[in-house]
Amino acid sequence: MLDKEPMTQKGFEKIAAELESLKNAERAKVAREIQTAAQLGDLKENAEYHAAKEKMNHLEKRVTLLEGLIARAQVVDPSILPHKRVSFGSTVTLLDLETENEVSYTIVGSVESDAQKGLISFGSPLARALIGKEEGADVIADLPNGIKEFEIVKIAYDAKAFI
Repeated sequence: MLDKEPMTQKGFEKIAAELESLKNAERAKVAREIQTAAQLGDLKENAEYHAAKEKMNHLEKRVTLLEGLIARAQVVDPSILPHKRVSFGSTVTLLDLETENEVSYTIVGSVESDAQKGLISFGSPLARALIGKEEGADVIADLPNGIKEFEIVKIAYDAKAFI
């Protein structure tokens, strides 16, 4: 049984557009590269041919990955979810109990995550530790850089995070 992959409509449209581009434009382009390289002669020692075949292999793997994501996609509108507790689409302001610094993250689908922009995947260690918690709760998260303790200062839906 396949797990559902929650994402916003924007995230779904992003991967659908990439898949369409790969299947229609990129495949044809790489196929032409293979054909052109094959005309250069001996395929055993033809670096261009092998590079083009490798490029096609990577492209096909990406197509398969995106098709799987689309098959498992569960489009969620975070604006209609309650955000009394941390859930998909919640923007969470945290107080790092060690440094006393506040940070904010929005919980999104894996295809939309971008830590530099404060968008973390629902499957990330921090998001998994936060899901279901309320404001004021202390959270211990086992992160790649060690165990961190946070207090949830605020939970809200911020439409700007999804623009």
